[in-house]
Formats: sequence, C-alpha cells, structure tokens
Amino acid sequence: MINKELLYNEAAAIGVSLDGTALDNFDLYAELLVETNRVMNLTGITEPEEIVIKHFIDSLELLKYAEIIEGARIIDVGTGAGFPGVPLLIARRDLDVTLLDSLQKRLGFLESVLDSCKLEARLIHMRAEDGGQDKGLRETFDVATARAVAPLNVLSEYLLPYVKVGGAMYALKGTGEDISLAEPAIAALGGKIEDELHYELPNGDKRIIVYVKKISQTPTQYPRKSKKITAKPL
Repeated sequence: MINKELLYNEAAAIGVSLDGTALDNFDLYAELLVETNRVMNLTGITEPEEIVIKHFIDSLELLKYAEIIEGARIIDVGTGAGFPGVPLLIARRDLDVTLLDSLQKRLGFLESVLDSCKLEARLIHMRAEDGGQDKGLRETFDVATARAVAPLNVLSEYLLPYVKVGGAMYALKGTGEDISLAEPAIAALGGKIEDELHYELPNGDKRIIVYVKKISQTPTQYPRKSKKITAKPL
C-alpha cells in the first residue's frame, strides 16, 4: 500500500534505519488503518504518502531527538490510532511499550495491528488521569509521550505523573503555542523544560517536540479529574 522506498529514505534522513521486517510492518499497519477507518473514526489522513509523512515519519522524529535507551519503558498516553507508540515499537523492537486509551474500540484495532505484525505491547483501557493515579503505572516509566493538541500545561498534568524521577516526557505538538507559559505548571508537577525541538516534516509542516525532564516526584493530588484539569488548568 505505502511507498516503502519513500518511508525508508525519509526515515534514514532523520537517522532511523528500518529493516525489511519494519517496512513490511509499516505497510501492514497502513493497510489496517485505512481498512478499519472505514468503519471507525481513527484518522482523517488516509492517503498512503500522507500516512507515511504525517503519521509514520512524524512519530519516528522522536527517535532523532530523544535519547531513548535500549529496553526503555515507554507509555503513549491517549494513543488513539497508535501514534507515536506503534511506529516507535516497529522501528525499535527492544522497547517496552504501553499504549493507553480511554476507548476500547481503538485498543481493539491496535491489538489487531500488534498481532498482525507479531509485536508485543501492553494495552490499557483507562482514562489518562485515572492511569496517572494507578499505583502500578504512576512514576514507573522512563518516557511518557503523546501527540496531542492540548495546551502543554494541561498535557503535562496527564503525562508527568507516569514518569519516574530522572525520566522524560516528550510532547509532540504543532507550532503556535508559547511553551514558556507552561513552565510554572510543569514545575508544580515535578518537571523542568529542557528543550524545544523544532523540525519540519518533508511536506513542510512544522512541528515541535517539547522535552521535559522529571526532576522530582509529582505531588499526590495530581493528576486531578479531567473536569478540574479543564476548568482550572495549572
């Protein structure tokens, strides 16, 4: 379905080497995404080249900018159709990936992708704020990530509780937000903004990865319930 040569070359351009198995898995992932999207709203992006650039390469950019150690425990919060978590796993089969989402139907789709690609990941059906308070998940991950449109102060309350001290949060975002406005909220959650990583996709779309280091434990009152996070953001 997809142009494997395009994916291979664009991944190589950002320092990500994809072997034949990975390329086959990305192709299968794209097929399942488009097929399932006919009956379930997973994505507005269904053209093969756009899937490669806007979903796969955009997700893999994290491997260019983030220092993710071998065997790292990563949680993709609100994973949706699996971005960026599944592309990271396809490219780096050594990673210990958890995919968390509030909608069971999306997790069912992801289970079919993992089974078809012969990959293993933990699938968790839970709201992000509930997972952040779960003793089995809270502050147990090396990396928490999400590709989301929520303001960074809001997104940080959902993500940072999952990250262990010394770990990192990576928020994949579009441009146009003043990242510095989130600094007080991130500090209150035990984090510190280390870098804003600006890049451009091959089609010219501009993106930012915000790298936040976890420097102290998140106070137990966070994350709050979703209504409070929305009504009174930090």
